[in-house]
Amino acid sequence: MSISFEATVASRDGSTRTQGFTIRRMYNFGSATRDPETAVAHQQEVAKSGIHIAFDVPAPRIYPIALHALTFDDELYVQSDRTSGEVEIVVLVADRVYVGVGSDHTDRKLETVSIPGSKQACANHLAPVFWPYDEIRDDWDNCTLRSWVDGRLYQEVGVDAFLAPDDVVRTLRERGHAVPDRDFLIFCGTIVSVDKELGYGAAWRYELEGNGRSIGAEYRVVDILSEMRPEYRVPFFNPVRG
Repeated sequence: MSISFEATVASRDGSTRTQGFTIRRMYNFGSATRDPETAVAHQQEVAKSGIHIAFDVPAPRIYPIALHALTFDDELYVQSDRTSGEVEIVVLVADRVYVGVGSDHTDRKLETVSIPGSKQACANHLAPVFWPYDEIRDDWDNCTLRSWVDGRLYQEVGVDAFLAPDDVVRTLRERGHAVPDRDFLIFCGTIVSVDKELGYGAAWRYELEGNGRSIGAEYRVVDILSEMRPEYRVPFFNPVRG
């Protein structure tokens, strides 16, 4: 299976072009920080909601994600009132390496029983603009990630907290045995919110900013289970029978 899309490639000299891409695989990284201690705050943040990391698996932890869980749409469908976005660096390996930004939207209720399942339950949202990484490699650490929920600043962190794109790709190739030579996406992990609490809301916005320019996108969450009348709504988790 593969999916194709068009995106804008924005070069450092100010020129832009539309380019078609085809991807065959997608991966999400977790705890992908340069200093392992930097990831602890986010691990503590999610632990407050009953989400526990598989610490027996060495960081960064890698989650293969099915391609249908990728969207550029203005609306993102969920099946819970407890979902939240995570602004992340996105690495695209195609004819060359590109960097962009996206949101790994995650179902926090499902995450309490299955982190891989929770990441597959919601879509990965992607901004349709990429920068050629080789043009900004020397200045990459000057960039900043931000996200907002319902107009409130939710996350803000320099990209230098995370593994550099070259190291992300190298790590994926070392740990995977079916990684294609090219044509894949990597969402590169997140970090704690500004108030150290998981946030919930309807309107999400995110950006990658640096060196006088930025990439970003926004979307609204739609809880499709809420479209059923309460008495006919199938519970998200199966009822426990005594």
